[in-house]
Amino acid sequence: MGVKERRARQKSLLRQEILDAARDILVREGYDSLSMRRVADKIDYSPTAIYLHFKDRDELVFCVCEEFMAGLVREMKDIVGRTSDPMAALRKSLRRYIEFGLANQQQYLATFVIPHANTPEMEARFTEPATMSMQGFGLLVELVAECVRQKKLRRIDVETAARSVWAGVHGLTSLLIVMPRFDWGDRERVIDQLVSMLVDGLR
Repeated sequence: MGVKERRARQKSLLRQEILDAARDILVREGYDSLSMRRVADKIDYSPTAIYLHFKDRDELVFCVCEEFMAGLVREMKDIVGRTSDPMAALRKSLRRYIEFGLANQQQYLATFVIPHANTPEMEARFTEPATMSMQGFGLLVELVAECVRQKKLRRIDVETAARSVWAGVHGLTSLLIVMPRFDWGDRERVIDQLVSMLVDGLR
């Protein structure tokens, strides 16, 4: 390995170390506790070193969110690959979305709930077609479209249906995270009921 390749590898390893530290702070302490200085202290580097890889906290959080969403996209693709019936795949994917969000609460909040820098540039970045969030939405659109193609669902506006279904599972996921002391009764039944209502409502 040449000098240039070794430096590139070291740079990549440090970037991942920064991301891992940021994710750990986010998970353990929440969004408000995450700062460039806290990350630098955690990995024993100067804040300047962090800024060589990420221009500010918003970019760092964005990259942590992208890693989180990449995990969800992988799981959704796995469900689709293992499930021949698109309706069953849709139901399983919606339920897995909720479960994944509940298992990674701080990352979910940082991705979809907590406002970041209140600028059009950051809002646009989170909704760029290439982002993992939008790829996840694209998978949902494809699932709904496949259900229509196989005549499992009536002919509908696929993208509007996908947006509505996502809004439903996002709403419940967010509520379960931010209102844990609400009397949800049997939480699993609530999740199943919502998924059934969303999918059956498309028929």
